[in-house]
Amino acid sequence: MDIFLESLNDSFLATIPLLIIVVILQFILLRLNKKQFIKMIRALFLTFVGLTLFLYGIEIGFSKMGSEIGIALGNLDEKWLVVIIGFILGGVITFAEPAVTILIKQIEEVTFGSISKRLVLIFLAIGVAFAIALSMIRIYFGIPILYFMIPGYILVFILSRFVNPLFLALAIDAGGVVTGPMIASVLLSITVAMSSVIENSNPLLDGFGLVAMVALMPIISIMILGFIYEIKSKGGARNDD
Repeated sequence: MDIFLESLNDSFLATIPLLIIVVILQFILLRLNKKQFIKMIRALFLTFVGLTLFLYGIEIGFSKMGSEIGIALGNLDEKWLVVIIGFILGGVITFAEPAVTILIKQIEEVTFGSISKRLVLIFLAIGVAFAIALSMIRIYFGIPILYFMIPGYILVFILSRFVNPLFLALAIDAGGVVTGPMIASVLLSITVAMSSVIENSNPLLDGFGLVAMVALMPIISIMILGFIYEIKSKGGARNDD
């Protein structure tokens, strides 16, 4: 019951400011008719209910499940197998992230289908998969996170010179979107629990840092997708000539 009340409180704090802004804008700018305004309020209420149930489900299910998976993985002797499992988990859980679904739909709508949402989703999933795999390697060998972050962002700056500004913007948004509640709650609990049972691994140093890795790798993967698009567009232009 305490967990549900905590989820209810979190949802309340998340939606009330939005409700206040909507009401203020209704009288100042929007001036929707009564039917449209009620419809918007109803949508906010449904969002509040859905968010509460979602957070409650994460707390009673996904977080505990992630901890159990992390402990099981940490006790495995086959390190290579753990890295492969982490790669698969990272890819699969990306498909379940609600914010990712919204992003790829928006991309396809704004670009009128010229950028396939399925292709973007695949590259996002690959990016998250590599982030989880590298995080597990980091846990096993105690590699400082800066050894991944600094070269990663250097690569981002290099790729930014060769991709369309559209893909650069998409990549930056993708890095924020993939660190949503599903990925953060499940995968972070896995790495922290895994680090806690591995000898010579410090959960405070090795278990955390996952979110930063997950935010970085999809940026790189989407920029690589943009680089591929750039090469194809130049190839198409040459064929037309």
